Amino acid sequence: MEAFPRTIFDETHDQFRAAFRGWLDDRVVPNHEEWERDGITPRDLWFDAGKQGFLGLTVPESYGGGGTNDYRFASIMTEEIGTTGVIGSGNGITLHNDIVLPYYLELANDEQKKRWLPGMCTGELIGALGITEPNTGSDVAGVRTTGVKKGGVYIVNGAKTFISNGINSDLVITVCKTDPEKGHRGFSLLIVERGMKGFERGRNLDKLGMHAQDTAELFFNDVEVPAENLLGEEGMGFVYLMTNLAQERLGIAVGAIAVADAAVKWTLDYTKERKAFGQSISQFQNSKFLLAELATEVQIAQVYVDRCIELHCEAKLSAEQAAAAKYWCTELQNKVVDRCLQLHGGYGYMREYPIARAWADSRIQTIYGGTTEIMKEIVGRSLTR
Repeated sequence: MEAFPRTIFDETHDQFRAAFRGWLDDRVVPNHEEWERDGITPRDLWFDAGKQGFLGLTVPESYGGGGTNDYRFASIMTEEIGTTGVIGSGNGITLHNDIVLPYYLELANDEQKKRWLPGMCTGELIGALGITEPNTGSDVAGVRTTGVKKGGVYIVNGAKTFISNGINSDLVITVCKTDPEKGHRGFSLLIVERGMKGFERGRNLDKLGMHAQDTAELFFNDVEVPAENLLGEEGMGFVYLMTNLAQERLGIAVGAIAVADAAVKWTLDYTKERKAFGQSISQFQNSKFLLAELATEVQIAQVYVDRCIELHCEAKLSAEQAAAAKYWCTELQNKVVDRCLQLHGGYGYMREYPIARAWADSRIQTIYGGTTEIMKEIVGRSLTR
């Protein structure tokens, strides 16, 4: 079955896709397994990404960035990382670009932009977002880390966990409770920088998948954060988080469909070559029916996601639409990858096959960025209010 032609990209996007895919094939793919074993990508990868113009696409050129507000370029990077199977090695870059940087672009004052943005475009400064805590996941309002203002500094105490880029990061947007009496209006965003006294990193967490993506525990023990490191207005942290979550969730959906599509293609190739009972596995009715089901559902999801990308580029994508895309596409990703692994038989369980790595890398998708259950709550609340 011929795939539906995608109409959201033009020649400039196609050229960018080719350039980024070429960089992945040359710089990332050959080293991915080594970085997976190491549990982290090296700093020089970040410097190289910055040199090639793959960091800070949306940052104004005056600060060393790409100067584009076209989200389609970001979606291309996410898709290519997914289809090449190097999610662990590439996920930190897309997080830096698409999840962390928007906070700086929207909230930082001129002095902060001059201080941080150039380094975030060259790879000298790697960003992370510190929300999740040992006892707080999807319930952002349950954050317990405190930032008590004393004179010209905030004294930060608390802990974060499951923080992507946690080991490599130089700048951590840290969600703190700065006024416990004000509920949702009592949260602020403070930039905690590498080297600040009392700021410590715990272990690089041993995850099921995405091993090359450093994910860490962070600890804050009387860290003195200058008031100049307050991002945006005090007390507006919760509002800022809710505003930026739509793009994060859309990005997860984009990656989910890219991996699902790749899984179907890997499986088609494998089942055509693998023989059983005198014929290729692809010729059995069960294989045909299952592959037909998976390929069709992936194409349907791709059309929805492409429409979401268009809406986001027009600043019209709603939180509910992004939540629906995130929950549906990540659930589909896990379904597709799991059933494609089954068609690989015993070889599907071997990590030398991309389907095995994709299976492990995919499982987190329905959890981070807001669980499937939370996404359904968001969509359901909009339908019944």
